[in-house]
Amino acid sequence: MMSATRGVAAATLVLTLSALPAVAADTIRVGVLKFGTVNWEMDVIKAHGLDAKHGFALELVEVANNEATKIGLQGGNMDVIVSDWLWVSRQRTEGGDLTFVPFSSAVGAVMVPPQSAVANLGDLKGKTIGVAGGPLDKNWLMIQAAARKDFGVDLATEAEPVFGAPPLLAEKAAQGELDASLNFWNYCAKLEAKGFKRLYSGSDAAQALGAGGDAAAIGYVFSDAFADAHEAAMKGFVAASREAKEILRTSDAEWERLRPIVRPADDAELAILRDRFREGIPTAPLADEIASAKKVYGLMVELGGETLVGSGRELAEGTYWPGQADAM
Repeated sequence: MMSATRGVAAATLVLTLSALPAVAADTIRVGVLKFGTVNWEMDVIKAHGLDAKHGFALELVEVANNEATKIGLQGGNMDVIVSDWLWVSRQRTEGGDLTFVPFSSAVGAVMVPPQSAVANLGDLKGKTIGVAGGPLDKNWLMIQAAARKDFGVDLATEAEPVFGAPPLLAEKAAQGELDASLNFWNYCAKLEAKGFKRLYSGSDAAQALGAGGDAAAIGYVFSDAFADAHEAAMKGFVAASREAKEILRTSDAEWERLRPIVRPADDAELAILRDRFREGIPTAPLADEIASAKKVYGLMVELGGETLVGSGRELAEGTYWPGQADAM
């Protein structure tokens, strides 16, 4: 009699539990550019179910440009975007609560045509240089400083910088309308596939100026308030990002699967984009990332001043999200 009663009770419990609604996973809305490189990692997370595995639901919000992602984040229409830690530090200095998790250390480089006689930064004197990112781009500022230090050349006045959108500058470089171009890493890789040579990178400049070149250039940005309210989901997001990067680092087959999203012109371009992406996967411990960023920040204070960094004289406390150290 006792055994039968227990059996009925157990069956009733199973039926009751099965009738309860499932607990919905936290949704994390990530703002992305339609053809941005962040989409490659996001697609890996989706395709391999890494969001579900790590306890969150990934939702992508497509926008037209980087400025729109910042507006979307600050307006509450997105939870996470990709930007640089310099902007995050400035926001924190001005009273904001944004924080940062490294995404990539891949940086732009000065590219020159295959037959170019330009061998160093000093040779850029009198040359036309396409520059993406504007006059206050970190890499452009550091490369100017390195050219002054090593060759006594002021590229801002002794060369002819031409500022423009990355795709346009890449096209003009490919058509031979520029003597050199400083562009974002993926456009540099596309030029490299066409035979262009990497003359000097932002990392080279940081190292030459004593700041080191290991800090991630861009990363995932979100608010402390969101991270506090969704701590487990954000740690899961970081873990999923790391797992996706490991897939991208080790699997050539995954890059073949991503071909329709990467949209390379040919196999050679896909291979270079793959290899440059892999080189940019952050591997440094969090403490080392912060130390490198502090050194680069000091350079930005010197080179860009308040126009670039705002009133902060040093990297703002909390710029790097401490919770990422616990993400598994």
